[in-house]
Amino acid sequence: MGTRQDVGAPVKAGDLATPALLADAGVLECNVATMAAGRPGPALRPHVKAFKCTPMAAVLKGAGHSAFCCATTREVDGMVEAGLGDDLLLANEVVDITRLAALAAHIAAGRARITVAVDSNETITAASAAGITEVLVDVDVGMPRCGCHPDEAGSIADTARQAGLHVRGVMGYEGHMMHEADRDTREAGVGRSMAILESAHDQVGGEVVSGGGTGSFDCNDTVTELQAGSYVLMDGAYARLGLPFEEGLVVSGTVVSVGAGGHAVLDAGLKALAMDSGPPGLQGSGKVLFCADEHTTVVGGNWTVGDRVGLRPAHIDPTISKHQHIHLVDDITSGGDAEVVETWPVDLRGW
Repeated sequence: MGTRQDVGAPVKAGDLATPALLADAGVLECNVATMAAGRPGPALRPHVKAFKCTPMAAVLKGAGHSAFCCATTREVDGMVEAGLGDDLLLANEVVDITRLAALAAHIAAGRARITVAVDSNETITAASAAGITEVLVDVDVGMPRCGCHPDEAGSIADTARQAGLHVRGVMGYEGHMMHEADRDTREAGVGRSMAILESAHDQVGGEVVSGGGTGSFDCNDTVTELQAGSYVLMDGAYARLGLPFEEGLVVSGTVVSVGAGGHAVLDAGLKALAMDSGPPGLQGSGKVLFCADEHTTVVGGNWTVGDRVGLRPAHIDPTISKHQHIHLVDDITSGGDAEVVETWPVDLRGW
């Protein structure tokens, strides 16, 4: 678990070396409660790829969610090692038999229940050869990414059963609709994708229909379990959708230089922030001018060398994976004066 700060010796965010990843404890608690109210217990399968942190997963288990979604075999291994292996879904195709066999060893030893996504004869063969026992048929519902053609779902399920695998059901991810800003357009697109998944489920059978994410949490009524993760701390891309979750994550940087023209330079850049969903937002006044490898240049504020400045990432998943620790603070808006409540390892990084 994480490291709690000693009573009587408070650590401030301003005491941390930068760049530092800060998460607001109150926002986390609120977001978790909001999702648990809307998607209680098994209706949510939190996706640990969003935060890659077993202490945070433990918080979600405490909120009633005992099944989790993973993107890598490393995430699965780490969750089992942390005692969070009640029901793990590897929601990606894997053909590396050595890695799959390591997961099968957990199953054989009774340490975890692990289900693997399959979408082809090759992925079925790899899962069976490795000793995996349960699978979901992954269906392409329009993204496109992994997943079989919907018309092939039934035959893939038959092949899996012939190989001795138990087919728990289907999964499909409508990721192409996840960040659609217009609610009506997003809802209609999710509906089209889920109609495809329902048709595939009719062919496949099983009790599980898995899919969705933070962006469709309130408009996907098809899945039996929602694969959401980013909602725990949110990010700039999802914040544009008007969902009932708050942004609670910043990368804290230190002003290391102030230019004659009024711009300031922070010691946190591309190596501390993911930019696939656009540039970060600036906590407080001013705006981000551009990001470089180790620096971010900001304008429109009044900064001096040594000031702490928070950058809100546009995409939290790959941003978190760049850091070794998440520092939980009492009030992220307090900047360097925020008190560090606990420090959690980002212990599910790697492959």
